[in-house]
Amino acid sequence: MRRRNFLAAAAGGLVVAGGGLPAWAMTGREAAGGSYAAFLDGLRQQALAAGVPASVVDQSLALAPAPNQDVLKLDRHQPEFTLTWAQYRDRVISSARQDKGRQTYQQVRGTLSPLARQFGCDDNAVMGIWGLESGFGERQGRFNVIEALATLAFDGRRATFFRSELIKAMQILARGVISPSDMLGSYAGAMGQPQFMPSAYLRFAADGDGDGLCNIWSSEADVFASIANYLGRSGWQRGEPWGEEVTVPLGSNGQFTSFAATKSRHASVHPVSTWQAMGVRPAQSSGFLAPQATGSLLQPDGPGGQAFLVYRNFRAIRAYNPSDYYALAVGILGDRIIR
Repeated sequence: MRRRNFLAAAAGGLVVAGGGLPAWAMTGREAAGGSYAAFLDGLRQQALAAGVPASVVDQSLALAPAPNQDVLKLDRHQPEFTLTWAQYRDRVISSARQDKGRQTYQQVRGTLSPLARQFGCDDNAVMGIWGLESGFGERQGRFNVIEALATLAFDGRRATFFRSELIKAMQILARGVISPSDMLGSYAGAMGQPQFMPSAYLRFAADGDGDGLCNIWSSEADVFASIANYLGRSGWQRGEPWGEEVTVPLGSNGQFTSFAATKSRHASVHPVSTWQAMGVRPAQSSGFLAPQATGSLLQPDGPGGQAFLVYRNFRAIRAYNPSDYYALAVGILGDRIIR
C-alpha cells in the first residue's frame, strides 16, 4: 500500500488487523506483508497517537532508513555457552576493574554519596552497577537506540516488546533530554551509562544535578541518582549488606553438604541464626554482617564452590537484572571498591 493511501485509510480507521486493530498496531513483518517502509509508516502513526510531536517522530525515524544488519547479526547469533560462577566472577570482577572503581569513586564520591542517600541507596551498590554496566561510564554502546529498536521491532525475536520500547524512546526524546542522533546504547536498546531500557528510564530516571532533565548519557549526577532511585524503589535498605561469603560444613563423608541452593529462586529463607546452627560460618573472622537478618544460602557452582548468604538487598539488585551471577558480581565489586 502506498504511503498516502495507508495514512488516509489509517486516519479513517479503515485499515485493520485480523483482530480489529489499526494497522499501525501490527508488529514486525505483519505490517504490509513485510514492507519496512510501511512498518515505519505504522510506527509514525503509533508515535503520534502516543503524543510524540511530529518533528521528533520524523527526526527519529530518519535515523532508521533500513534495518541495521549488525543489530540483526548480534540478535540472532548470541553465544550459546554457559559460564560457571567462578568463570563469570573472574571475568567481570577483574583487578583492573576494581582498581579503576576505587580511583573513580574517590573522584565522584562528593557527588554520589548525597544522591545515594537521597534516593535510599548505598554507594557500593551504585558503584557496582555503574562498573558492570558501562565500565564507570566509559562504554555506553555504539548503536543509535532508535535505529536498533526499529530494527528489532521489525525483524527481531520479540517484536512487540521492542516496538513498545521504541515508542517510549521517542517519548523520552520529546522531553528534550538528548537529540535522536546522540541517543546511544547497546544493540538491544539499553541506554546510557546505567544501560536503562526506555521503559526503565521512564520509571526510574532521576535528575541529580537539578537542571530539570534526566541525562543518563553525560551527567554523572543523573546517572547516580537514576541507579540509586531504581534500587531504592526496588526495596534496597540503606546500611544493610546485600549478602556475604560464608563457608558450609562438611558432611560425615567428608564432602561438602548440599543444602544450599544453586539458584536464588529455589533457595529457602531462614534467620541467620538458623543457618549458623546448621554449621554455616561467615568467611570473615569478625562474625556475620547481619546476624539478626533472614537470608538464603546460595552456592551457584554447587557443593564445594563459593557460598553466600544473601539478604533482601540482593533481591533489589536482581530487580535491576534478574541474574544471580550479576547480583553477586555487583555486590562483590561494590564492596571491594568502597571498603
